[in-house]
Amino acid sequence: MRLKISHRTQYHYDAPVQYLLQRLRLLPPSGPTQTVGSWTIKVEGAREEVRFTDHFGNETRLVSAEGGHSTIAVEAAGEVTTHNTAGVTGPHHGFAPLWLFAQQTQLTTAGEGIRELAGTLGQGTEIERLHRLMGAIHERVAYRPGTTSVVTPAEDALAQKSGVCQDHSHIFIAAAGVLGFPARYVSGYLMMDATIEQAASHAWAEAYVVGLGWVAFDPANGISPDERYVRVAMGRDYRDASPVSGILLGQAQEKLAVTVTVEQ
Repeated sequence: MRLKISHRTQYHYDAPVQYLLQRLRLLPPSGPTQTVGSWTIKVEGAREEVRFTDHFGNETRLVSAEGGHSTIAVEAAGEVTTHNTAGVTGPHHGFAPLWLFAQQTQLTTAGEGIRELAGTLGQGTEIERLHRLMGAIHERVAYRPGTTSVVTPAEDALAQKSGVCQDHSHIFIAAAGVLGFPARYVSGYLMMDATIEQAASHAWAEAYVVGLGWVAFDPANGISPDERYVRVAMGRDYRDASPVSGILLGQAQEKLAVTVTVEQ
C-alpha cells in the first residue's frame, strides 16, 4: 500500500524564546515492512545543528532557536510503500543489545496490577500468549484522551483503566517483560478508516520471539500492525521514540498544535 503522510508540529510562545533545543525523530526507515519513496523535513523558526543515528537506530536531527522567535514549526512529509508481514518485523540488529529491551524503565515498571494481568493469560505458544495479552489490554484499558500524560507510568494507566496508545504500549511492554519477552516501543503512523486528518501520530509495541524475531502488537486497536502502519522510531518507551522532544529555557509559555494526515 502506498501512503502519503504529513505531520506538522507548531509551537507558539507568548514571549521571546531565550533558548530552545529539540530532538526530531521524524524520518521513517526502509525495512521489511516498508519502503520510503520520498521524505522531507522542513523547520521554520529554528536552525538545524546536527544529524545522527542514535543507539536504537533512529535517524535523528537536533534543531535550536534563541532570541526573538515566537513560533517554531516542524513539518515532516512524504510517501511510503508498506508491506503486510503479519506483524513480523524481522531479526534484531543495531547498537542496542537485545537484553536492553528486557530492562524496565520508569514508564514500563511492572507493579502488582501488571503482574496480575500477565498471570491471567493461560498456557499456549508464545505468540498465542502475546496475542492474549494484547487482547486483554484492549479490553481493560479504554482509549480516552486527556486521562493520562506522557509521564504516566504503565501501572497507573492500567489501574485507572484508561489512556491513549502510548499507555497501551507501555502496559504491553511491562507485561511482556514479566512473561520473559524483550519488548520495545514503536512510534509511527496509522492510516485510519474513518478519517484522514488526525490529532497525533500513533504508537504500538513489539515483543521479541525466538525463531521469529520482533513481532508487532497494537493493543490500542487490538490488532497486529499491517500495511496501514508506518514505523518511524523505536526504543524502550515513549521517551526513547517520541517524534519531537527537547528543552526550553526562559519564561515563555508554550502552546502546541499538531496535525497529522495519512491517506492512500
